[in-house]
Order: sequence, then C-alpha cells, then structure tokens
Amino acid sequence: MKKLFYLALAGALIMTSCKDKEKEEVKSEDKSTTFVETFLKNKTDTTKYVTIKDKGQGIGTRTLSKNVVYLLDGFVFVNEGQTLTIEAGTIIKGKSGQGENASAMIVARGAKIIAQGTATEPIIFTAEADQLTRDTKGKLLGTTINLTPTTKGLWGGLIILGKAGLNSSPGTTAIEGIPTTESRCIYGGTDDADNSGILKYVSIRHGGTNIGAGNEINGLTLGGVGSGTIIDYVEVAANGDDGVEFFGGTVQTKHMLVANSDDDSFDYDEGYRGKGQFWVSITPVDRAGEHDGGTNPETATPYATPTIYNATFIGGKAITFRDNAGGYYYNSLFEGLTKNPAIDIEDDAGQDSKDQFEAGRLKIENCVFAACQAKRVAYSIITSLSIGNEISTNTNTSVASMVNALNPVPATKTAATSSTDSFFTDAPYVGAFGDTNWAAGWTLTFPKSAK
Repeated sequence: MKKLFYLALAGALIMTSCKDKEKEEVKSEDKSTTFVETFLKNKTDTTKYVTIKDKGQGIGTRTLSKNVVYLLDGFVFVNEGQTLTIEAGTIIKGKSGQGENASAMIVARGAKIIAQGTATEPIIFTAEADQLTRDTKGKLLGTTINLTPTTKGLWGGLIILGKAGLNSSPGTTAIEGIPTTESRCIYGGTDDADNSGILKYVSIRHGGTNIGAGNEINGLTLGGVGSGTIIDYVEVAANGDDGVEFFGGTVQTKHMLVANSDDDSFDYDEGYRGKGQFWVSITPVDRAGEHDGGTNPETATPYATPTIYNATFIGGKAITFRDNAGGYYYNSLFEGLTKNPAIDIEDDAGQDSKDQFEAGRLKIENCVFAACQAKRVAYSIITSLSIGNEISTNTNTSVASMVNALNPVPATKTAATSSTDSFFTDAPYVGAFGDTNWAAGWTLTFPKSAK
C-alpha cells in the first residue's frame, strides 16, 4: 500500500509540476523586439535590410543608421522612457497590409524621437514597394521614382503621442488608427510643454492604410503633443487619409507640406492651440483644412484656437470651422478653393464656431483669395449665409486670377501682419514662400529637379 501511495504522490507531483511549468511559460511570454538582417544584391553594392517586429518591448533606445534600410513589420513603438535617434538620410519602410497587419511607427507618451535630416539628406518614411534605398556605405540607390506621387495607402504612418492637454473628457484617450487593445496608444495629460523630440527634414510617403471599418492612419498624427517638441520641414505626400492631424496639444510647427492626401490636409480637434507657420496644402480632393473644436463635449475648454501665419492652400474644397473651433490665419494665400464659399463657419444653434468668430477667437486677416468667385470668399454659416462677405472688413483681398503660388508675393498684397511672438519668423509677404521654394530638392512633391 505504501508503494502505491508513493507512486500516486509522485504522479501528483509530476502533474503539479507540469501545470506550474505551463503557468510559468504563459507568464514568461516573449515580448522582445526582433531585428532580422537580410541583404539584397544591387548592381553596384549590397543593401542591408533590418526588419523590425515589436512584440511589446518597443524599439529601445537606439540609433538607426543611414547605412541600413529599416522595414517595419507591424506596429513598432518607441516605448515610454526610450529615445529613438534617426540619422540624416535614413530610409524607413513599412510593410504593406491592412487591419491587424498594418505597419506604422508610434512614439508613445514619455518617449522621444530625434529625427534630424537635412535638405540634402532627408529622413524618409515610405512603403516597402518604394525602390528608393541605400547601400551599406550610405550611398543613395534607386533614385528613379517607381511609385507615383498619388500612390496611397501602402502602409500606415508616423504617430507621435504626448502628455499635453486636451479638451475632451477624461483628458486622456486612445489615438485613432491603432486598436484600442494596445495600451501604449494613450495620449493627453496636463504638461503643455511636453517634449516628444525633433522632426526636421522628414518626408512621409504613400501611407494611410485601412485598419478596418473605414479607419485609416494619418500621414503624421500628433496626439497631445507639447510645445517642447520641434517640428520643422516635414512633408506628407500621397496619404490615404488626412495629411497631418492634431488631437489637442500645443505643438508648434513650421514648413509643413501636405500634398495629394485622400482626406483633409490639415486637421485639428480636441482643443488644439499650438502655432504654425509656412503651411502648404496641395490637394485636388478634399478640404485644405478641417478644423474641429471639441468632441466630448463640443463646448469644452480650452477652445481650439491655433495661430497660423503664412499658409498657402492650393485647391481643395474649403477651410471648415465646426464643433466650436476657433483659430487665426494671417498673411496666408488661398488659391482655387472649389467650394462655395471657401470658408465655412458652422452655426448649429448652440455654442459653435459662429460664436468663436463673433467673440474674436476666429480670425482670417491680411490674406489673399485667388481665383475664387466673390461669394466664395464670404464667411459662411452652414444653415444660412447671413454673415455675408466679411473679407473686406478683415483686411483680406480677393483677386480674380491664379497667382504663382509657389513663389507668391502678389502685387495686390505684399504687406504682412507682424507678430510679437518670438516663434514666428518675420516674413514680409503673403503665403508660405517668399522668393524661394524651401520644399524643392528633399520632398517627393518637389524633387531635385524642382526650382
């Protein structure tokens, strides 16, 4: 009997040990990020690819080199506490796919991205199908453009999340474009001076893949990004959704070019109150600007009241202010906006963007409207046109013909409204360009042959 007892006890111990081992295996699930190297033979040299797959650990604190082409396999995060540095000239590609198979780079709250390209060596985020690449010595290869400037939706995009304030409740939320099951996709907070790093001379191309139910990823998404972040000389080209979208926050941006997006070029929401200068929208499709105030509730404060100087918006339907949004445009050029009227200000019988306009928190001053019919340069109330044409009373000018928007100092409007804010560059002209095209040579929209 004792022998049988000990055998039974041993069996029970073995079974318990197996169960404990199974629990241990579940607990020790591998969340490490993998970096897999492959080489592709080129006619003149080899190209080294590193495929990055994030299982939860994030990309880590590291530097990406221009001697390597990086391939994002799925959502790759820069986790809280990590700093990703990207050398000038580096090419980062996203694998194709939709839904759970989409690829994107996400900088989480409390993380930093230091991406400082140059006019001669921009940092390029693009699709896997883009033949642009570099060899192991950093030499640029495949300079012939194989994807057209209107090829869209091949991968996700770049998402940066910060701790700056929103006007939505409860003050933090999950960013759109990423499954809500991902805990690292939260943005918002109370630190309006939050610093998420630097983007300079960065081109984001061919993104905006669909992750499901018509939910696409913006080219550049800025969720709760603070004023300590530096964003200057950034292009978003051929995106399947919005070009740049601001969800709350206070981030300040200069020299931003959005071309050929399927949706709005510049979109803001949730009480965005940053600053912008030298913004460019080139779109034949949707709005140059969609400006929303709040979502939960629409009347929440702080109001969305960013200040924008020297924008050039070419084509597109209109600039729309709604959901209690305000904002300020100065010294800007709007050309060929196709909707009647070019500026929509919502009136929905409650607190709304009309109230922001009447309270002086929505202004469009010292701007030129080119090739727009007279009634198209009127402020519009969506339910009526009772406000009428406010353009002349706000020192704006309407001209009948198109102007050279990429080199615009219209004879009808050369004087500029000045700002005492040190962020804004003194630019004695209307629009985003003076006598030079600062986007030429490093963007997909204006490649090296552009002047």
